[in-house]
Amino acid sequence: METPQLLVIGVALLVAIGVIVWGVINVRTEKDLIEERLERIEKADMAQMNSLLDIQVEDEKSKEKKPSALALRLDNTLSERGFGKKWRQQLARADLKLTVSEYAALHVIGIFGGFAAGYFVLFGQQLVMGVVSAFIGFFAPRIFVSRKTSQRLVNFEQQLPDTLGLWVNALRSGYSVLQSMEAIARDAPEPTATEFHRVVQEVQLGIDMEDALEHLLNRLDSEDLDLVITAVNIQREVGGNLAEILDVISHTIRERIKLKGEIMVLTAQGRITGYLISFLPIILALFLYTINPTYMGNLFENQQCGWPLLGCGLALIGIGFAVVQKIVDIEI
Repeated sequence: METPQLLVIGVALLVAIGVIVWGVINVRTEKDLIEERLERIEKADMAQMNSLLDIQVEDEKSKEKKPSALALRLDNTLSERGFGKKWRQQLARADLKLTVSEYAALHVIGIFGGFAAGYFVLFGQQLVMGVVSAFIGFFAPRIFVSRKTSQRLVNFEQQLPDTLGLWVNALRSGYSVLQSMEAIARDAPEPTATEFHRVVQEVQLGIDMEDALEHLLNRLDSEDLDLVITAVNIQREVGGNLAEILDVISHTIRERIKLKGEIMVLTAQGRITGYLISFLPIILALFLYTINPTYMGNLFENQQCGWPLLGCGLALIGIGFAVVQKIVDIEI
């Protein structure tokens, strides 16, 4: 197939993807509307609850723009699938305001965009490299969401001891559990403030405290937070001094964070070695292909020998990287 024909096909595919994405972006299910409403309510100051009426008016106006039946059905179908539910949870943990359909559209865009960049721009119309680029483009949204989730979780866990200290002081001042969480939502930094805002608003909307805390744990998959929520639930059932319990947990979490830092320092060399031995062969192969395409071209063009060697090499690199990461991953 000649280059002009490939360009025409590529442009047609991009236009089709653009139309699909335009329809998907306008999709907002009822659950998404509820989440947006909760988020706007959370950002409102607690002393200005009269402004909630204006928010409800805006929600009514937003409902007037109804999505098309096809787009709504597509979003509902994807959301009810197993992978759709998993994607929704991942997006919630990363605090990204995307629907499942939008996230799926990003995967499709990543595939075609990666193939177009690798085939037409970077590697001089090499089909194998175009496929590899499309493969990388498919995983690009997932890598971004994973990094966003990890960074947000680390920030929350670093703030958790100070959050518990604020919680303990509020309880000792005579505040109830809910009032203490309101103080945390008002004074704590992000992302702690946003998460506790959501818990407070869910309780005020009629959701049970235990369920609201369970939702918090689903959004933040943290062992330290699980310990805190378990202590709060037990105290609500059997009674006791919650302030003293949280004070002890805060001390335990501080020591755990300190120990984690020491382990990260001691395992830094192993982690860097794993990254080096994993990515160095790939970078070196791309560099040699750039400066001397003829020398490396046989490896990519020979389907009987070159492709199996590439597959075996990538598989061994992946196994080695996984083994190194398993070795340096020390649980506390």
